[in-house]
Amino acid sequence: MRYIWTIIWTFLLIQMSAYVIGSMQSATYSFKTVSIVSLVVVVLIFIIGALIPDEPVENAQH
Repeated sequence: MRYIWTIIWTFLLIQMSAYVIGSMQSATYSFKTVSIVSLVVVVLIFIIGALIPDEPVENAQH
């Protein structure tokens, strides 16, 4: 379920920010292009989440 919510929220936030930034710069808004970018961002989020360790770090005292 967390993957579905990650996809939904990333898609919505990337679409919204692309629209706002594009309108501030007087650029055209392309739903298709922004959708591809949001899918790339979702994949990067999943990769980063898989690389971050879940176990706690032991306190190494010297």
